[in-house]
Amino acid sequence: MKTSATILMLLAVFFTARTMAIEEPTYTVMAEFDEVEYRQYAAYLVAETLVTETSDRNEAASIGFRRLFKYISGENVTATSMAAGTQMQGRASESIAMTAPVRQRSDATGWSIAFIVPAEYTRQSVPQPTNPLITIQAIPPQLMAVHRYSGRWTDENFAEHQAILLEHLEQNGIQPQGKVVGASYNPPFMPPFLRRNEVMVRVDKIPQY
Repeated sequence: MKTSATILMLLAVFFTARTMAIEEPTYTVMAEFDEVEYRQYAAYLVAETLVTETSDRNEAASIGFRRLFKYISGENVTATSMAAGTQMQGRASESIAMTAPVRQRSDATGWSIAFIVPAEYTRQSVPQPTNPLITIQAIPPQLMAVHRYSGRWTDENFAEHQAILLEHLEQNGIQPQGKVVGASYNPPFMPPFLRRNEVMVRVDKIPQY
């Protein structure tokens, strides 16, 4: 299936307008085996929305991206104006920098789509979404097994590389701690062969070779 034209347009406009480096979560590569990196991530925040209107991954990504894009573009309330106790219509909003990656994870009732919150914000200072379908979640420090690949954002490409990651873990006796997460780092105008895509899952240990 093709990625929605809406998400392509929004990404193109946003990334073209911004020339600054895109921030990513902080991590340390602990080991690498068979094209799988074991990364220790520091704690970070995400703005997350659960899309239940469709079971299609690409359609869910489009819906979720639009919601989250509106949040970082100003559909939010700053911590300062919330503390001042002003009425909702009088509260200040804030433009939040785009980060990478955009994350996707299947859920029992739909698809979770998430943006990483820039590290300058804490749980107390991050602007709060005005859309009740968006929540701010704290992600604790965690060890992740990550497989990186290039190419188009298709279900087939995702499934192929998810299988590579899970096979590597099975061969090394490592049990995934949750669902596999898809991560996309690049704007849609990036040639597919240059794109950075990843599949990742939380684990509790590193293989002993």
